Amino acid sequence: MIPRFQRFLFAAMLLAAVVMAVVLIRMRERAHDRLMTAVDSQPLNELSSASSSAPVEKITLLVANDLDGSLIPVERSFPMPKDPNARARVLMEKLLEEYAAPKSTHPIANASGVDEVFLMPLPQQKGASQQGEMAVVNLDAAFVQAQPSGIEPETLTLLSMIATLHANLPQITEVRFLVDGQQKDTLAGHADLTRVYLASDTQTAVRP
Repeated sequence: MIPRFQRFLFAAMLLAAVVMAVVLIRMRERAHDRLMTAVDSQPLNELSSASSSAPVEKITLLVANDLDGSLIPVERSFPMPKDPNARARVLMEKLLEEYAAPKSTHPIANASGVDEVFLMPLPQQKGASQQGEMAVVNLDAAFVQAQPSGIEPETLTLLSMIATLHANLPQITEVRFLVDGQQKDTLAGHADLTRVYLASDTQTAVRP
């Protein structure tokens, strides 16, 4: 016979697991709904106009290098909007332009692969000086199809995006990836898109 307290403990653990699963599913649905609302309320031509009229700023792109699996800091100057969500999207667009350029160190043919980037506040950690944010990066299917398959090239693509966001918007400490507004298992068959990535995941790849 199983002792009563063990049955009670098992039931409590099972209930906690179910509740956590429901909460995580609901959080994902809310993130998706808010992301789609942001996309609908801010057309592409408005974003382009806002970016073109914004002051030029120096930004740092963490560009992937397939030769040694590293991320190389590259400084560029571009007009940058003030809105953090729009800034994050411009950062992703400029990074992907680097990959579509001739003689790229990490070639990907499709340079227009980010539909939207939406920032969500995270619970403030005890002792933290500021509240962190999660970036939800919505990739389009055409970019995913253009991504070279393989664990290393796929991982470098994701890490370069995460590192670029964090380098220019330090409040971004976590990143999730969607494809056409939906969760996808992998980027191109290998790199996991179901998990939350941390900005700290990129530290070992960044070249000093």
